[in-house]
Amino acid sequence: MPGLIQVERLVVRRGDREVLHGVTFAVERGGFLAVVGPNGAGKTTLLVAILGLAPPDAGTIALAGRPIQRYSRREVARRLSYVPQSDGRAVSFSVEEFVLLGRYAHRGRFAPPDRDDRRIVRDAMDLTATGTFAERAVSSLSGGERQKVFIAAALAQQADILLLDEPTAFLDPRHQRDTAALLRDLNRTRGLTVVMVTHDFNLAAHCGRDVLALRDGRIAFHGPAEAFLTPDVLEDVYNVPFEVLRPPAGGAWAALGENR
Repeated sequence: MPGLIQVERLVVRRGDREVLHGVTFAVERGGFLAVVGPNGAGKTTLLVAILGLAPPDAGTIALAGRPIQRYSRREVARRLSYVPQSDGRAVSFSVEEFVLLGRYAHRGRFAPPDRDDRRIVRDAMDLTATGTFAERAVSSLSGGERQKVFIAAALAQQADILLLDEPTAFLDPRHQRDTAALLRDLNRTRGLTVVMVTHDFNLAAHCGRDVLALRDGRIAFHGPAEAFLTPDVLEDVYNVPFEVLRPPAGGAWAALGENR
């Protein structure tokens, strides 16, 4: 049975450079895939391709068995929501106004939000604990608060799949923990399908059910998260030695090893 997202032999070029080389994988409905790899491995390009914004030079991408190119942009927005990597730019909306933007795919171009839109937005803000600053300007929030607002807007979109690019980048440890806990909860209790790009391989292993590691635009590892945190796999992906620490409480954490 095909996955909710099905990527087959995907090739994407940028000019004369081939960024992705024959990438194949699937994400089942309700899955949580963490995508990792070194800088320049093609992680963000993969997300953009899934969104339909980087047409494949070869291969296919299908959502629910239908090629992405056959979806209109509004249909894509009803199936996929996207939280880009934060770049620190100011957003000149209140929190509630910004989250309401997530309802665009479900409204006419000039239609004002109705009662259902308002209810869905309130629910999204409740889930992300952003309702207490609904009237504040997004630009006035801390990085962690702003990231929760972006996730709230994605939830208000009511898409089947949530794509995130570096959702914990530039956050302090507490907000990293809170964001990771929110994503796990949305996946496990709400059944939301999640694809998350991250540089944090520990976050990938502890949030994702599966990990896809890219290296030079090719798949270096694809499998269960618990199989990812091993010295051999990590060294193969990042080309540096690693140590894997196993706390008494269980689980595992990886750290860079000594240079050889």
